[in-house]
Amino acid sequence: MENQVQGPILVGQLEDSEKATFYRKTYMHVAWAVLAFTMLEYIFITIFEDTVVNLINLMFANNFSWLIVLGLFWVGSSMADKLAHHESRQTQYMGLGLYVLLEAIIFLPMIYYAAYSSTGTDMLTQAVIVTFCLFGGLTAVVFMTNKNFSFLKTGLVIASFIVVGLIVAGSLFGFNLGLWFSMAMVVFAGAAILYQTSKVKYEYTEDQYVGAALGIFAAVMLLFWYILQIFMSRD
Repeated sequence: MENQVQGPILVGQLEDSEKATFYRKTYMHVAWAVLAFTMLEYIFITIFEDTVVNLINLMFANNFSWLIVLGLFWVGSSMADKLAHHESRQTQYMGLGLYVLLEAIIFLPMIYYAAYSSTGTDMLTQAVIVTFCLFGGLTAVVFMTNKNFSFLKTGLVIASFIVVGLIVAGSLFGFNLGLWFSMAMVVFAGAAILYQTSKVKYEYTEDQYVGAALGIFAAVMLLFWYILQIFMSRD
């Protein structure tokens, strides 16, 4: 739906049936992204195990290697996000697909370690369950309370700079950020989910469901990353 004077109408201004269609498309794409991520991890680890081991060794060859990986991930994810918000639907899907691939690659070290640890399957299962329970609860908060969490944007941006600084310092000087950092990042990821879900309700137009799905997927994967780290710290 478009207003000939004002241009595309935001989701928050659509009819209820149109809102429901947008939400369904968005979360269906999130589900497909999660499924694609899972399949890629399975393929990488089971079929290309030797290549994966070599890639992991390369990622952690020295303190600077992981920083380079994170830098490339940031550049690639920024590009993917831009593509996912392009006017062309094909380009949008390219952006989402690129982001899923990048997440699958950067998760390889943790997934590989967790899969082959003594409690690997249980650990991954528990981390997945906790992640989706928190995600479902936070999503319900936004939709059931009708509260707009867009005010979190400034805090998330400031916190992001602090987080990047800590991660860079940890990589350069070789110190472990520890359990408390992971717990703080779970809170950060939860806030990101609240913010991204509010964007789904209020800030996108009805044809931007692919870009909206990427934002939700990114926040969920951030949450999963640090929940899995917490479980791994107990192993």
